Amino acid sequence: MQTGQRYGVVIVAAGRGERAAGAGNGPKQYRRLGAKSVIARTLGAFREWNPECPVVIVRHADDEALLREALSGDLEGITVVTGGTTRQASVLRGLEALAAIDPAPQFALIHDAARPFITSAVLDKIAESLANAPESGVIPALAVSETLKATDDTGRIHATVPRAGLYRAQTPQAFPLASILDVHKQAAKTAAEEFTDDAALYEWANLPVRVVAGDSRNIKLTWPQDFEEAERMLKDETAPVLPDVRVGHGYDTHQLVRGDRIVLCGVEIAHDRMLSGHSDADVGFHALTDALLATIGEGDIGSHFPPSDPQWKGQASHVFLKHAATLVQDAGGRVTHCDVTLLCERPKIGPHRETMRESIANVIGIGVNRVSVKATTNEKIGFIGREEGIVALATATAVFPMEGE
Repeated sequence: MQTGQRYGVVIVAAGRGERAAGAGNGPKQYRRLGAKSVIARTLGAFREWNPECPVVIVRHADDEALLREALSGDLEGITVVTGGTTRQASVLRGLEALAAIDPAPQFALIHDAARPFITSAVLDKIAESLANAPESGVIPALAVSETLKATDDTGRIHATVPRAGLYRAQTPQAFPLASILDVHKQAAKTAAEEFTDDAALYEWANLPVRVVAGDSRNIKLTWPQDFEEAERMLKDETAPVLPDVRVGHGYDTHQLVRGDRIVLCGVEIAHDRMLSGHSDADVGFHALTDALLATIGEGDIGSHFPPSDPQWKGQASHVFLKHAATLVQDAGGRVTHCDVTLLCERPKIGPHRETMRESIANVIGIGVNRVSVKATTNEKIGFIGREEGIVALATATAVFPMEGE
């Protein structure tokens, strides 16, 4: 969201636009799209981006009641002016109204009322371009991807037009307010041609205009099928989105041998045994490393840190766990919970549980409240009961953005 009054918006809504709405349905900018009118959605997009920027709406002389009804009477902070006989004349009147506001904004964003899907992301790109080159105009546009053909009046192709460097212009088109107002005034006095957009007029005055990436969803509602597409887009926006939650499991065991300390979940504990392994043999961290790798389908700890590689001999296992957590993050995931269960007769885990939780949380970069460590004995049964080894079971939960987001 942008703040301040550096930007002012002119929403051009003076056209009849009945091709899109259909005969008898009135101008397209006042037609309902879901629960709101088209122009209410357009205005809402700018208010969401910058609630402080002044807005001028240019309407047709006959549309006072239509506009008020379409906005549910919410005209606070909005200047409404009557448009001219052409879009160009209407924009000029909107710019004059914007310049009369005290204080006048530095930049004017000129937008078609029939483009209700403009996003804050595109508006931020425009603002960034204006900040970097404040003397230039800027428009959002999409690169042409289709092959272009030039034809004669009969429809016969006479040339294939190279599409390199060609773009489909969108709005809002943004300019320094003083410059675009001056150009519009000049054109009103001297230009013989009618310009199809404000960028063309700025180019006519030999002033620079830059392009930023537009948005394919920023469609202009022109034909009935455009409204059908808009309704589908609204359904996509409001459809419930199920989060991509992934759960990975890990298991590890190491043999107990003679020693004087043991490392479990990153915590060193004095003991009359030690775990045997190529690294520090921390079964808790090893199992949790495998659980994290499972959430992104990246194999196991051995495939990333093979015991045959001498560089990992005696390595502290927090290196392995940190590596796995980073891979999850790089894949767009966020670790939301970790659970480790230790199976051993000794040492007692209870006195060290909180330190272990903090150790895991610090390595992965999550809150301690998202980490669980617990332990149980094996009731003297099997190799665990005979204190020949320790087993760790781990579960990791991570949330990822849905595909396409």
